[in-house]
Amino acid sequence: MVENNKLNNNPVDPKSVRGQLTYEDKVIEKIVGLAVEHVNGLLAVNGGFFSNIKDKLINTDNVTDGVNVEVGTKQVAVDLDAVVEYQQHVPTIFDQIKKVVQNEITKMTDLDVVEVNVNVVDIKTRAQHEADSVSLQDRVTSGAQATTEFVSNQYDNAKDAVSNGVDRVQENREPRVK
Repeated sequence: MVENNKLNNNPVDPKSVRGQLTYEDKVIEKIVGLAVEHVNGLLAVNGGFFSNIKDKLINTDNVTDGVNVEVGTKQVAVDLDAVVEYQQHVPTIFDQIKKVVQNEITKMTDLDVVEVNVNVVDIKTRAQHEADSVSLQDRVTSGAQATTEFVSNQYDNAKDAVSNGVDRVQENREPRVK
């Protein structure tokens, strides 16, 4: 839709204004990462060994890990490192990835997706993937919560014991004043 804004009493057509629309790689990587989140049988897009170490240490919502793109002015090529679910048909997963990536990038940017490459770096059961997804940060947090509960319970037990002991001592003591 062309708006008829008047600048110096002349209608402005956006197509007559020169300029160029470009996209940073990280924008396309994010579109891809979000697009493939719900592909059936795809457990994770993975950046390899160092990304795995980082994911084990801290929680991250970085959807661009394992996604690499080459972005031109009219076209884009996408490379993914994927972890797929055991006993799933990998070529079907690959086709779903290509379809969703092409649809989302084209819908949002009008860029032509000329290539989607998927490198399967691992195959896991869903249970293995979920167990592996628990980070060291999660484990430390869980351990700290358990320690806090234990210390709190021990404090309450000690407080009760001291309180009960003082009451017994006072019961057995003769009054100082008659």
